[in-house]
Amino acid sequence: MTTDFTQPIVAPSLLAGDFSQLGEEARRVEAAGADWLHLDVMDGHFVDNISFGPAVVAAMKKSVGLTLDVHLMISRPDHYLKRFIDAGAHSIHVHLEAKHDVAATLRAIREAGCLAGLAINPGTSLAGAREYLPNIDLLLVMTVNPGFGGQEFIASTMDKVSEAARLRQENGWTFHIEVDGGIKADTARVAREAGANVFVAGTSVFRAGDAAAAIKTIRGQ
Repeated sequence: MTTDFTQPIVAPSLLAGDFSQLGEEARRVEAAGADWLHLDVMDGHFVDNISFGPAVVAAMKKSVGLTLDVHLMISRPDHYLKRFIDAGAHSIHVHLEAKHDVAATLRAIREAGCLAGLAINPGTSLAGAREYLPNIDLLLVMTVNPGFGGQEFIASTMDKVSEAARLRQENGWTFHIEVDGGIKADTARVAREAGANVFVAGTSVFRAGDAAAAIKTIRGQ
């Protein structure tokens, strides 16, 4: 994976797609220029919503050639990890706040040949994640409270993005900074200026009149 943190990566979130035709929706955003496909997995425990599981990830593996960016918003990511690896995930994010040995789970993701992502909620400080930063490929800063799409961007989370970018530069670490929640043209610009380069966008892409144009504006083009 590139370590060019100036190159924007747009990852439309399938959660905002039409669930009656997920394969077609994924192919639509791929054709529109998406870089990755973001897959939000929710278990009804860690967050108050239920989405989909490994079978959908496996189906997307067959449907598109995009990087499958899997976000496990579940209480026991360690227990379910192998199922998502076997389903074809390319990158897997686990939450700092979930009930697991964070270091061991991140290590297992990397050992399986996937990119290891650590996600933190809006109310979680970056300090709690600092010890893991040297050993991750992606830091996912939630810019809304996880569980449902279509929420308003929380601007104060940009302090964590800026701090993470500073620590990365000072220490020579190589993780990408990903933002998820309320991402559209204007908020993507704010996040990009703070140091983020991976942008998860749900409704702003899937429900846009022109998905290709929406992706370009998120990139800042």
